[in-house]
Amino acid sequence: MSLPPLRHIYGQLRAGSLTATELAQACIAAYASSESHLHAYKTWAGDIALEQAKAADTLLKSGIDLGPLMGIPVSAKDLYAVPGLPTFAGSTQALPGWDKPGPVVRSVQSQLGVITGKSHTVEFAFGGIGINPHWGTPYNPWDASQHRIPGGSSSGAGVSLIQGSALLALGTDTAGSVRIPASLTGTTALKTTYGRWSNEGIVPLSSSLDSPGLLARSIADLAFAFEAMDPLLTGQTASCQALHSLKGVRIGIPENFFWEGCDASIVACVQSAVQRLEAAGAEVVRMAMHGCDTVYEIFQAGGLGAPEVSEFLASCHPEQISQLDPIVRMRVEAAESMTATEYLRRIRVLKQASANAAKIFDEVDVLLTPTVAISPPAVSDLSDPAAYRHANMMVLRNTSIANLMTLSAITMPVGKDDQNMPVGLQLMAGPRQEAHLLAIAGRIEQELGQAQDILGTPPNLR
Repeated sequence: MSLPPLRHIYGQLRAGSLTATELAQACIAAYASSESHLHAYKTWAGDIALEQAKAADTLLKSGIDLGPLMGIPVSAKDLYAVPGLPTFAGSTQALPGWDKPGPVVRSVQSQLGVITGKSHTVEFAFGGIGINPHWGTPYNPWDASQHRIPGGSSSGAGVSLIQGSALLALGTDTAGSVRIPASLTGTTALKTTYGRWSNEGIVPLSSSLDSPGLLARSIADLAFAFEAMDPLLTGQTASCQALHSLKGVRIGIPENFFWEGCDASIVACVQSAVQRLEAAGAEVVRMAMHGCDTVYEIFQAGGLGAPEVSEFLASCHPEQISQLDPIVRMRVEAAESMTATEYLRRIRVLKQASANAAKIFDEVDVLLTPTVAISPPAVSDLSDPAAYRHANMMVLRNTSIANLMTLSAITMPVGKDDQNMPVGLQLMAGPRQEAHLLAIAGRIEQELGQAQDILGTPPNLR
């Protein structure tokens, strides 16, 4: 069942030309036909989703409209507390007490959005690769011959969209965890500015950096969902709509940091997109972005996430520590020796870097970089800890800057690399500039094409 954009589905549901039940049935069928070789979900809730969809149809037929997401199938990363569904956070056992939803899930459920299940995550979201040795790693749909990483830590989120078992996905982003899986699976994602959306009801990795985020099939769908869910946009939804033109839009291209060690075919793909945007009227400003190396050095040393997740586990779930994935446990335990002085130093440096980064947007509207610097490696190539660490840092490097510098950010597909895997283009904007960012990204999508037009059909679904 080929489905139109969410904004069109919204109209069809209210016109009666499409029902929420039909949507749910299509998602259930997509799950049944592909989950065995995609492995997107930790907990599938198809029966519950179907009942929710039927309830949405009944209300819509009665003239009761609870909101734009009514009847829309949504997957939720297995960090989100959802009533009636266990929360494992990628660990070996369900976490007690994590069943009360926070504002993000309540926003979906209050509109009678249909939650299809809990998508896989890296254990306690601590990794950008997407691997989970406890429950298995989702398969990247763009390679049918070998098991490539899907990106993490929201590892099942992008896969659920490509699979067709959901039309919107809830993820979280501490250093790139919605943008990396979106980039590697050929979908789109929005990282909200830290603090814009509440982290209540979401198992934490870093209380200082975690941001709820969205993944969708297109920028247009992201804008639709953000309008429906953002508490600050009441009465201002038009601001998320795509710009009519790129003329006068200042796109900053940092020439340092983000391109170092980047796969040549990824560079060529992103640069080709930049040339097309410039031809469409955008003003391209080539520049240096200062402070990236400094904050990334802090990130490589564990950042704020390592000590904060270490404290969370020790205080709230000490029983989980001995059962952690060895790679995760090693990083958690390494943080235990960090001094309070070093932790506070890191906070001070990141705060100053954030203040400096915000000033960049007096000169440009957005910054543009490759989302991920490397093609997704095969899972079998990452069994060596050194290989894992190198790949993990390379997939996280470009995306982590937006978190460390408190920016908003988006990724969108712009082509394929020389291994025939999706390539993502990252846009960053100032703090709380999500609506402006979506408007620019929406116009860029219109210029470059949506994912289906650019990428075609994944080999693993043919």
